Amino acid sequence: MMRRIALIIALAALPACGLHPLYAGGSSGPVAGLLRSVKVAPIEGQSGWLVRNKLVDRLGESGSADSAYRLDVTLDDNITAFGIRGDRAATRERRTLRARYQLVSLDTGMVVLDATAGSDAGIDIVSSEYATVAAEQTALEQLSDIVADQIVTRLGTYAARSAAK
Repeated sequence: MMRRIALIIALAALPACGLHPLYAGGSSGPVAGLLRSVKVAPIEGQSGWLVRNKLVDRLGESGSADSAYRLDVTLDDNITAFGIRGDRAATRERRTLRARYQLVSLDTGMVVLDATAGSDAGIDIVSSEYATVAAEQTALEQLSDIVADQIVTRLGTYAARSAAK
């Protein structure tokens, strides 16, 4: 009986917790509208090409002239060897992809959001150089996905907060 009462009280208090769906309103909601109005600036290098394409896919950038924001992204892609054997050969690598991004209002030219995102992956170094290079490339593709997801999520929370104001 006490458990039922506690469950009823918990369920009654749940709507007051302050959680709201981020994409309320679907494709016509304020978050989706802001995300569609972001133009992603070109990003240097292979990792930049990967991250930019993933961002464009996630944001639904139309490429039209009615963009309200520009997303500037600077990447730091780094591979560090560690796990050194007795013959000074590395046995593992860590690939790190960090992004500093700024959301710039095209109307005012002001930076409205300045944040970072990043992730890393471990890579085994094997006797086949081709396999190691393929593992590094696969890690870069996965890290690009993660970083793009982090950026879009942060842009979505910014859009939800600015729509609530």
